[in-house]
Amino acid sequence: MSTTSSDASFAPRPEDPLLALASLPGVPDAVDSVRKAVDRVYGHRVMRRRSNEVTSEAALRAARGSAALSGADWALEEVRRRSDFGSEAEARTVGAALRLNAEAGQLLSIWGQSPLRVLARLHLVAAGGAGVTDGTVGRPRLAGEPVVEAPECDVPEPLDKAPLPTADEVAGRLEGLSRLVIAPSRAPALVTAAVVHGELLALRPFGSYNGLVARAAERVVLIGSGLDPKSVCPAEVGHAEVGRSAYAAAFDGYLSGTQEGMAAWITHCGRAMELGVRESTAVCEALQRGAA
Repeated sequence: MSTTSSDASFAPRPEDPLLALASLPGVPDAVDSVRKAVDRVYGHRVMRRRSNEVTSEAALRAARGSAALSGADWALEEVRRRSDFGSEAEARTVGAALRLNAEAGQLLSIWGQSPLRVLARLHLVAAGGAGVTDGTVGRPRLAGEPVVEAPECDVPEPLDKAPLPTADEVAGRLEGLSRLVIAPSRAPALVTAAVVHGELLALRPFGSYNGLVARAAERVVLIGSGLDPKSVCPAEVGHAEVGRSAYAAAFDGYLSGTQEGMAAWITHCGRAMELGVRESTAVCEALQRGAA
């Protein structure tokens, strides 16, 4: 977990490709800004006594944000009060997002050894729990199988307009992503999380709920790296707050594969995390006042 913003600290090595991304223009500053924001919320006095409450609230707000990006834009209080998440399409999407956030912290020990197993599990939790029964649950899609991001919901623009890789491409790039995650790296957690998130959005490896899975995988990286071990910095909140259009524009940068585009995507993810920190800081302040 790096805290420095010096470009020299992130000099790329051929055996550490993620580290090369960490030296792109604007990325070291984003890494440093995120680290400082995380340190501030973890230093809040409420976190010393009531961190479990902050974690629970962050999970709820993260799920709401992720579901909104996948076409189910519910008010936070609606997510909080509902108990039935299987009655309609949007409810199933919100329920899937809630289940994924609950599951993410349980998969940390597996992620570093077998990311593909974790991704399969995340899809099983999302789609299987939502009642998808077409045989695609928990495995990468095969040739000719369609992709429907959130069945019966509006499809978010970033996934809708991106070219769909073939099943063979998906298999090869998933293996490459797995090797990247498993290999030792000195890259900051923000960079790794952004690459995992972006690559899964680009691949859409499953028949459904790829956006939810991609954002849950980003959360797994941020928790497991030690950057956000208590899961109180919900980047999903920030992604939703800046809106689908900004999310789509930043994702276009990832798809471009250019240095400028990759830097734009990583810094966008950093900004989203900072907004998530701001949200949790507000929760801490409310708890301190006795208002929540």
